[in-house]
Amino acid sequence: MVGGSERIERLIQELAKMPTIGRRTAQRIALYLLKTPEEEVRSLVDAIVEMKDKVGYCSECGAISESETCSVCTDPRRHRSVICVVEEPGNVMGIERTGEYRGLYHVLHGRLSPLDGIGPEDLSIDRLARRIEDLGIDEVIIATNPTVEGETTCNYIAGVVKSLGVRVTAIARGVPMGSDLDFADELTLARAIQGRGDIK
Repeated sequence: MVGGSERIERLIQELAKMPTIGRRTAQRIALYLLKTPEEEVRSLVDAIVEMKDKVGYCSECGAISESETCSVCTDPRRHRSVICVVEEPGNVMGIERTGEYRGLYHVLHGRLSPLDGIGPEDLSIDRLARRIEDLGIDEVIIATNPTVEGETTCNYIAGVVKSLGVRVTAIARGVPMGSDLDFADELTLARAIQGRGDIK
């Protein structure tokens, strides 16, 4: 228990459940919030609650959206013959910041990981195949993270896409192996999109 406070300890435990936040970081955040003016803390709490109430996932692509269909899927200026497959909604945000990609997206909400019991049926791969056929997609760009699981996912999806007779490419690996697209800078991601190649 930190300084004899059960409430601080509870907050630390809740914060430490978040990805990339260990106990030490959680403790620093909790102590920072303790000395922050009440109105700022309430504003943070309100933003979190409003996000949970108002934000969800696009029914078409699975990206973050405040309506049933996201702004990318409804934008008539997007190239509707190309679809970029990513692991998580945050990857869409990273690629959009580059300004280099003008096609559609498909978010898997995960990656294949047999050791964790995550197989193809746990991702939205079947829905991807349906979208490819329904939209008449000419090219599928696979932009999974450069990890072992990401590469496994990429190869599996490439097989599915090739069986549909559609061109499949992967982003160039300017992104270091073992890293995460969410943390890649815009220039690296832009070059990766530009330098994509066919998957053999």
